[in-house]
Amino acid sequence: MTLRRTLILALAAGAIATAGFAANQAGAPRRDVPPALAKQAKIGLDAARATALARVPGGEVRSEELEREHGKLIYSFDIAVPGKPGIEEVNVSAISGKVIGKHHESARDEAREETPPHQR
Repeated sequence: MTLRRTLILALAAGAIATAGFAANQAGAPRRDVPPALAKQAKIGLDAARATALARVPGGEVRSEELEREHGKLIYSFDIAVPGKPGIEEVNVSAISGKVIGKHHESARDEAREETPPHQR
């Protein structure tokens, strides 16, 4: 095989790999799971995600985070349902694995949540 042909094949393989990686990243949910909190969790992220998705049939996770809220260690999932406005927020205990909260957020609620308090 000539050097030129080898170079072309290597570049093509690199381009295909890069395109696949970019496509995968575009659909990945936003994730915020601090390692220090993850060490305290008795339930893993994957199990908590499955529990949350079971509460929102047909939903897709848009963001997932592990946080301490009102003294409790929880996973919080923002789940969108294609064709429906807003998102469902589902909170799962990182200790027991049980759903401890679920509520609907409109697009306006979601935007307000992402705006820093000093800019509201």
